[in-house]
This record gives sequence, structure tokens and C-alpha cells, in this order.
Amino acid sequence: MPRELMKDKKERALKIAERMNEHYPAAECALHYWGDPFKLTIAVLLSAQTTDKGVNKVTPALWERYPTPEALAQAEIADVENIIRTIGFYHAKAANCIKCARIVVTEFGGEIPRDMQLMQKLPGVGRKTANVVLNEAFGIVEGIAVDTHVFRIAHKLKLVGPSADTPQKTETALLKLYPRDYWGPINHQWVLFGRETCIARRPKCETCFLSDLCPSAGKK
Repeated sequence: MPRELMKDKKERALKIAERMNEHYPAAECALHYWGDPFKLTIAVLLSAQTTDKGVNKVTPALWERYPTPEALAQAEIADVENIIRTIGFYHAKAANCIKCARIVVTEFGGEIPRDMQLMQKLPGVGRKTANVVLNEAFGIVEGIAVDTHVFRIAHKLKLVGPSADTPQKTETALLKLYPRDYWGPINHQWVLFGRETCIARRPKCETCFLSDLCPSAGKK
């Protein structure tokens, strides 16, 4: 593929966004959090390198045992580990859950801060998690949450170059490409697209609604 001018890439990116809106007009967060920003924060923290389905299986028991940040802040790490042991990296995640709850209680009055920088002070919470929580729980769009699906699809669609080799660099490139009004739905839509169509090991290029806009279509 010849080098694509930024003007042409932006036009293609907008066409991709329009089709995503047609196919996923009401894309929602797959994690269960009962409308509680703290529960969402913990769920996203737990979802790293683990499926959302796996997280949704353990969080009901976690919140039954520790229904508030105050309760989780007082938890024994072994008890939390036992509840979430079916998900990946449960030792580190259990520790981060408790530490996160303690900071939320002691520094933020039991509430998740509505601020990108303050959220990233919470153990286990990076920019991706903060983006998801701010967008989903508070309607605050500070950026685009780049998880494994968004990272892979951005590169498959050639919307970002090889130098965007980290989630942060990929987010920066996408923010330059898309107007701010488009940032909000991208994560939820692309996650669904990645699970249903642009599957990592076996992308369904032959039936993909973006095939004519994707330089990687039909290529391994």
C-alpha cells in the first residue's frame, strides 16, 4: 500500500467510525458494575489479561463479601485472592484491589475521583482504566481507552504506524486522527468488533463490514 496522506487517512478513519456506529449503535461496557464507579474501577483493574466474562463471574461474590470501598479496604488479601483466584494474576490483583480501596477511602472520601491524573494514583489503575471509568461512569471523555483489542485493530486498519508500539503511543495517534466527538464510543465498539469479526487468530475478513477500508483485509 502506498503511503497514505494524513488527509486521506482521516477520511478513511471517519468512514470506519460511521460504519461502527451503524453496526454498534448502542455498544455498552461488558463488565458488570451496577452503576457504581468504584465497582467499575475494580472490575476494569481485574480485567487486565483476563476476559470480561471471567471477571463478571467473580465480582458478585466479591461485592457480596465487601459491598463498599470501606469494607474492601479492611479485607484480608488471602480472602480476596480466594474469591478471584479463577482469573489471571489474582495475587497481584487482590493486593491492588485492597490498596485501591484504601486510597479511595483515605484520600478521596470513598469516591472515585473524576480526574485522569488523580485516578492514576490508584494502584493498578493506568490510563486505559482511567479512560474507561471516566467515560463509562461519568461521561467524561479525556481520551480513548486502548486495550488489546483497540491496539490490535488500530494496527490492522493501518490507522497508526509501526512506531505506535505501545498503548499510549497508539492512543496519541488515534486522538490526532479522530475529532474529539468520536472518542467516546471507540473502545466499546472496537472491543465488540474484535470479539466478533476481527478476531486475533482468525479474522473474518470475508464477511467484515470494513474489508474495503482495511489494508490488511485477506492478509495473514
